[in-house]
Formats: sequence, structure tokens, C-alpha cells
Amino acid sequence: MKTKKLRQGRVRLSATVLGSLTLGMAVAPVMADEQATAQQEQHTKGHHHKGEKDEKHQDHHAKRIEHIEISGEYSGYNNRRVQSGKFTDDLLNSAKTVTVINQDLIKDMGAQSFTDALRATPGITLGTGEGGNPYGDRPFIRGYDAQSSTFINGMRDVGSQNRETFNIEQVEVLKGPSSVYSGRGAVGGSINIVSKKARLGNFINADVAVGTDSLKRAALDVNRMVGEDSAVRINMMSHDADTPGRDSVSGNRWGVAPSISLGLNSDTQVTLEYYHFESSDVPDYGIPYDQTTGSPVKVNPDNFYGLLARDFRDNSNDTGSVLINHDFNDELHLSSTTVYGRTTNRYIVTNPDDSTGNVANGYVWRNTKSRNSATTSLATQLQLSGEFTLAGMPNRFAVGAELSNEQTSNHPYTIAVGNGRNAGCDADMLASYNCTSLDNPNPNDPWVGDISPSANPTTLTETDTRSVYGFNTLEITDKVFVNAGLRWDDYETQSSAGDTQLSSQDSFVNYQLSALYKPADNASIYLAWGTSSNPPGTSNGDGTESLSSANQDLAPEDTESLELGAKWDLFHGRLSLNSSVFKIEKNNARVATEAGRGAPQDNVGKQKVTGFEIGLSGDITKQWHAFGGYTYLDATLEANGFNSALNGNRFPNTAKHSFSLFTNYDITEDFNAGIGAYYMGKVYGNTANTLWIPSYWRYDAVTSYRVNDMVTLRLNLQNLTDKRYFDKAYGAHFANIAAGRLAMLSADFRF
Repeated sequence: MKTKKLRQGRVRLSATVLGSLTLGMAVAPVMADEQATAQQEQHTKGHHHKGEKDEKHQDHHAKRIEHIEISGEYSGYNNRRVQSGKFTDDLLNSAKTVTVINQDLIKDMGAQSFTDALRATPGITLGTGEGGNPYGDRPFIRGYDAQSSTFINGMRDVGSQNRETFNIEQVEVLKGPSSVYSGRGAVGGSINIVSKKARLGNFINADVAVGTDSLKRAALDVNRMVGEDSAVRINMMSHDADTPGRDSVSGNRWGVAPSISLGLNSDTQVTLEYYHFESSDVPDYGIPYDQTTGSPVKVNPDNFYGLLARDFRDNSNDTGSVLINHDFNDELHLSSTTVYGRTTNRYIVTNPDDSTGNVANGYVWRNTKSRNSATTSLATQLQLSGEFTLAGMPNRFAVGAELSNEQTSNHPYTIAVGNGRNAGCDADMLASYNCTSLDNPNPNDPWVGDISPSANPTTLTETDTRSVYGFNTLEITDKVFVNAGLRWDDYETQSSAGDTQLSSQDSFVNYQLSALYKPADNASIYLAWGTSSNPPGTSNGDGTESLSSANQDLAPEDTESLELGAKWDLFHGRLSLNSSVFKIEKNNARVATEAGRGAPQDNVGKQKVTGFEIGLSGDITKQWHAFGGYTYLDATLEANGFNSALNGNRFPNTAKHSFSLFTNYDITEDFNAGIGAYYMGKVYGNTANTLWIPSYWRYDAVTSYRVNDMVTLRLNLQNLTDKRYFDKAYGAHFANIAAGRLAMLSADFRF
């Protein structure tokens, strides 16, 4: 067995003192204990066999350990660090609920998409879209849409898309209003995806998988040193599969992500990254609602109402990044990140519409939604971070500035679909296959309608943002920390479509303030206050928060949050527990002032979310690994302007109760087995609370066997009981039905 090592963070983690820990936490003894006892522990199981890892240990005045992570054959599910340099302390001493989903957990879960990985985290629900509200990844955190608050390596990734996992190092979920970290939006939280980067060490990792429903997948991860302090790395993936339990729904995708890092052993490190991803699949809007009951209609869950002769979805993403980190000395660091990206989202999808009572008559109108959008973004961030002594007290800081430009163009398609909305599914509509049977739809119907570019002009949206921010942690004593954060954003967005010109411009300031007390070296209790700002047009025309004539003159929505939390690290840091109670209030929400689509809006709405959550990650025993938690959300629309009849209703796309637990047990040194259990409560699709999807339990299973030091076999069974449940509720027409049971056998090769 290889010994567990301490090493420098992969690329100094934005050159910030992320690993700074107090001596009172006794981290140095814990790390030493981890290293000395690794050969006696069961953490070196073959199902997590890793390549050799580099070692670099910096001692900062015997009180700090900078840029350090515990690593080795098996790092487990417990991560105590985040990539963002805006965190001026480790997670135990940060007054915020943060969930980190790492590579080991993603692999053991068999997660092959971004939304698959998010299943590990309670408190997140998934939404869906149509055309103007794009079809793609749409997570909700603590009741609020985070589609436009998703980041790659700390930089906003606003383009609508469906993301993969092959190049993900870890996923970091920040819960609670986070505009001080993320800028506009982030009302309920934000998500940061950390990509894999070239690092010290030589290894080759290859994963090959086959499974039911024609699943074929292969991934390759190669890292090679070039000289003593530089490295190159390339990740590649190809995937082709049908969707379990969905007639005729299939897709394929591939991606490649090279990177090069220079000066890894020097004071200046430079990393160049490029990411290319393409996917092509049959889009699926699921099953229509039964408008008389509000729940999805009771039909064969395999029913697919789309048309293979018409429907398609093509996504692509190209992103290039330059990351520069420089250490002036042990106390002062400078980092720079510049990113250019382009995302395209093109589709025609069947909306199983019931606008005129077709479902009650046994038919479904094959209405269509379409999109043909391209989003480009150019952003740069410069940050200075470090530590100094203030009146005899350790003081850690990070200050920086960001500039970004985002542009989205959308010119959807015109599709001949017939007059189903007004006339219902008559004989002509059935003969042209623009309508189909509710009980027996045929995806292979020979539809021969016309598809052409829309007659409407292209919608162009451009957003410019300039920001400055600062964070500071003052260690008053070994037991009392005070943290403050401040961010100013100058925001301008414009949208044009033909003669229609819209614009919104504003500047806003967001804050955070927290006090943290350490009753023991391995525990913390905190009280935190924070804000967020959500201006009109936050999504830059590629999400739900688009600019319109109804909202362009309105002020940003302001949100405040108060959170009381506690964290504990147990068993020499191998198991982390956290809990929190919180309240989020928005007192100037944008709501309609009269009836009708596109009605004027005003900042007079009120919304409130109160709740609590508990979580765990790490090793309960040396053989028993676990990750999960429970979240309770009481999310209420307190005031809805003109729609006062909705006052007191629950948030759409928000479950009151959610639970997740993934646990794995090492039966022997080479053989392990695990299970995942996930619960989601009832979710409403609309603010009227008349459309909804029922609660569900889902179970997964995994087992793996280490053949030798180079080969591990793994069997994943997803949706073990073949539960046919709905995982996304749309606000009008349909509910998305989740995939059925999938069996996947994979072989992991490590060289």
C-alpha cells in the first residue's frame, strides 16, 4: 500500500490561504496522525485507487498550514476546502453552509451528468424549461433558481446547457444568499464547478463502462510531468446510451479537455485550460398534466409524445481559461483568472400540450418549443490575498476586481404544428401527426411538416458587469473569529429584437457579516447575515430572469438571510457534521400589477424561506463511508401583488422535505458495497399550486472489486426498484419523468 501524503493544493487554489487553520484545531497533529497510520487504515481500498501524489508542506509560524489537503489512495467523501479564494478560512471555520461533492463520490454514485451529481445534496430541486425559458440544467437552491448562478472555477457560466462530469474535480454548493461571493443573482445560493487541471505527478486513468439500454461509455485521464515543475493533462470522454424506461429517447456526447500547468514548484504558476463538449440527443418533455387533478396524467410511464422525424437537441461548449498565481511570500499572494467561453443550445422539442382539453378526450397536441441560441462570455478576475497581524491578532484577507461581458443571441425555429391550441385534436391534426393518442403515442409517426427560421428577428442580449470585493477574517482569539465581506457591482444589460430596445442599468452593494465561536478545536458555532441582489435580466437572455418591457425599469430584488449553524469534525477529521437553521426574506420581489401575460410589474412582492438542514460527509468508521443530509424548507409567497389570491402559497420547484444518503462499506480490503437513498417531497409546478408532482423515494446500489493495483471493477444499479417518478415540474403543461432502472458495469484502470 502507498502511504497517505500531505501535499500542496493542486494549483494553489487561487493562491489564497484556503488551508489556514488555527493551532487550536490541532490540524497538524491530525495530519501527522493520518500520515503515520495510513498503512493500518482501510482507506487504501482498491475501488478508490489513485495515482502517486506529490508532497509539499508549508509551516507558517507554527500556526498555519497553507494550501494543504489530506490525500492518498482514498480521500473519501470529506472535503474541507473549496476552490474559491474568496474564502479566507477552511470550511470548519467558515460561517456558511457549503457542500463539496468530490470525484470519489461522483464515481461511486455513477453520476454521468452535473444534475446526477447534485442528487447527493438535499435542498436542491430541479426545474425545466420550454423555449424562451431554456431547456437545460436548472437547479433550485433553497427555493430559488440557480441556473444563472452556476460557475466554472469561480467564473460565471451563464449559457444554458446540460453539463457532463468527465472533467469535474469537485462541485461546490454554496447555500444561502451569495451575491457577495458571486455577484448578481445567487438568491438561494450558487454552484461552483472545479475542473481537472494538470498537476504534479504522472498517472493514467481509464474508465470503460457498458450497461443496459445500450449504454457505452469511455473516459481517459492522462497527466504527465514535463521537467520538474510543469505538467500536461488531457481528459477525454465518449458516451452513447438510450434513456432507461423512455421509448425512443437516446443521446450521445463527447468531450476533450487539455490543460498545461507551468511553475508548479515555483512562486509563479500558470495554467492554461481548454474545454470542448458536444452532445446530441432526443429531448424529452415527459408527460402532460391531468388538469382536473393537477398531477401528471396516469399513463404508461414509458410513453414518449415526441416525434423522431422532427425533434432534436444539440449542445456545444468551448471554453478557454488562463489562471496565474504568484506568491510574493508566505503571507501575500496574487491570482488572475481570465475565461472566454461560447455555448450553443439548439433544439426543437415536443411540448405535450393540453391547452384545449385534449387530454380529457384521450389525445395530446404535439405542440413545439424551440431554441437556437449562442452565448459568449469574456471575464477576468484579479485578486490579492494574504495574512498579517492586526493589533496582535491574525488577520486574513482577500480583495479583488472582476470585469465581464456576456452576449446571447436567440433565433428559434418556426415549425408547422397545426391549429391544436384553438381547435383541439381534430381529424386533420391526427392525420398530420400533430396530435397523437394519449395512451399509445408513436414516436416514429411520419411527420412531414415544415421547419424554417423564425420570422421574428433575432433577440440579442448583452450584459456588462464591473465589480470590486473584499473579504476579511479577524481571529480575535483562538476561539472567536469575525468575518466580513463587501461587494459592489455596476451592472448594465441591453436587449434588442428588431425595433424593440430594452435596457436596465444599476449598481448595488452586498454584504456579509458573521461571528464564529469555537467551543472545541474540532467544532464551530456561527451566526451569519448576508444579502443578495437580483436585477432584471440576470440570466442575460439565456434563463428565466430575462429582460422585458415589464421589468426593465425596476430595481434589483434585495434578499437578506440570517443563519445560525454549527460544524464538527470527528475522528481526527475523517467525519464532518454540520447543521443550520436559516431565514431568507425578499421584501421587494417583482410581481405583476395586473392580469395577463406580459403585464406590468412592480417591486412590491414578499417572499420568505425558513428552514433547517443537517449534513454529514466522511468516514463513520474506518470501513464505513457516508455522505448526505436532510433539508426542511418552508417557502412561502407572502405577497403577490395583483395575484393576491396566491398569497400564502408555496414556492414552485421547491420541496418541503428532501433527504439524501450515499453510504459505502468496505467488506474486505478489496471488496465493498454501498447504497444510495434519496427522498423528495411534493413539488408544485406553478405559483397557483394547482399543478404538482408527487413525492418519491429512489434507491441506488453499488459494489466494486479491486482485481489488482491497476484494475477495479464496479457495478452500479441506479433506480434499483425501477421507480417511475417525476423529478421536474413545469409551470403549465408537463412534468418530466425520471429514467427507469439502469445497470452499469465499469472497469477502472490506473497506471
